Amino acid sequence: MKNMDNRAIGYLDSGIGGLSVVKQALKQLPDEQVYYIGDTARMPYGPRTSDEVKKFTWQLVDFLMEKDIKLLVVACNTATAATLDDLIKYLPIPVVGVIQPGVDAASQVTESNNIGIIATQGTVNSMAYYDGLKKINADFHVLQLATPTLVKIAEQPEKNELTVNQVVTKVLLPIKASGIDTLVLGCTHFPLLAKFIQESVGEEVKLVDPGTSTIAAVAQILDDFKIRHESTNGQKRNLDKYFTTGDQKIFDLLAENWLQISNLNVQHVSIVGEQLISVK
Repeated sequence: MKNMDNRAIGYLDSGIGGLSVVKQALKQLPDEQVYYIGDTARMPYGPRTSDEVKKFTWQLVDFLMEKDIKLLVVACNTATAATLDDLIKYLPIPVVGVIQPGVDAASQVTESNNIGIIATQGTVNSMAYYDGLKKINADFHVLQLATPTLVKIAEQPEKNELTVNQVVTKVLLPIKASGIDTLVLGCTHFPLLAKFIQESVGEEVKLVDPGTSTIAAVAQILDDFKIRHESTNGQKRNLDKYFTTGDQKIFDLLAENWLQISNLNVQHVSIVGEQLISVK
């Protein structure tokens, strides 16, 4: 008899970007229940100080821990860079961030050893991807580029494709001119713009979505700790819960479009002092 744990996996992000990780989870781990919180009222985290990011992240963590989650996925690169070590140290459940899986994937994909990273300013400043890649191979040439404009575009419910294409192309000009063969989408918002990013940098550049590798790491932890959810044949998606500190309707629209799921259970969460409180 296998050990089972039917509690949900918790995911947190500064906004909707972490849904790109959830999308991978729905594909790779269809039986696992999802509790997701996006701090859309205070996004983006990228320009904020490390102390602010830590404070906000811990508020999201405390909120999810009160829901009795069995595993935490920090589905935000900025929050991963700022808080992962502390979360692993102090939480009684397994914690997975999105940076190391992205580092590992990029190191395996590149053929020329020329790797680009696009991310928030906070993630770039942390040097987490740069240091992680250099630790694997000192000969890697790593180019980092902070692209906060892309985060704002991803969070917009309505997108004019021509305008988005023009903006993304302009923002990524330094990357295209650098001769990389691998580009890490170092913010979980960026897979939402993958089509435009690929067009901008050229088909010869391989895009690495750390979310894919992150969920593979989650699957391994579920097996190692023997805490997989019992088989549901993917029939219990209605038990998933999504929380946002911002506009509930906009979050719902973006989430349903991205996940291709209708009638999501989306709840607003109020920021009251140092706590987050659900509002039905």
